[in-house]
Amino acid sequence: MKALVVYESMFGNTEEIARAVGAGLAEKMDVEVQAVALAPRTVPIGVELLVVGGPTHAFSMSRQSTREDAVKHGAHATTSIGVREWLEALPHRSGTATVTTFDTRVNGARHLPGSAAKSAARMARRHGFVHVERGESFFVDDTAGPLLDGEIERATDWGREVAHAASAWTQEHRS
Repeated sequence: MKALVVYESMFGNTEEIARAVGAGLAEKMDVEVQAVALAPRTVPIGVELLVVGGPTHAFSMSRQSTREDAVKHGAHATTSIGVREWLEALPHRSGTATVTTFDTRVNGARHLPGSAAKSAARMARRHGFVHVERGESFFVDDTAGPLLDGEIERATDWGREVAHAASAWTQEHRS
């Protein structure tokens, strides 16, 4: 199997999580981890697992205005494209690719509704991905971070779990 991890990161925390998820996935499959600004504009042929992650801004995926606000507060991020715009621009997909999503969020907002992962999963479904799961949230101490203790390890473990589940789903649907 081949996986593509596409992430958006403002302060580097989501990138760390994406790379950790990629490390867990890599134990079972070929993996490419790409920042959203450098990600391919279509999901390449042969990618059977797409993992999409970004920070939760205002209970959803970031928007240009929220990215601009983050830059004003010290973020090192592109403001022109985020996961929202990347997913919106994807051509309608046919076939049986598995998609899972993750987000990073401030620990103090752990129990608030809304999440970038949930919004990204909904958008992937609208673009024709047939097996979509809202994945996991990973937590930072404050807007700029750092990640809470143990989140990198948890992300790597989650990557392993996702790889196992995606492999099983793909094998079942190839038959």
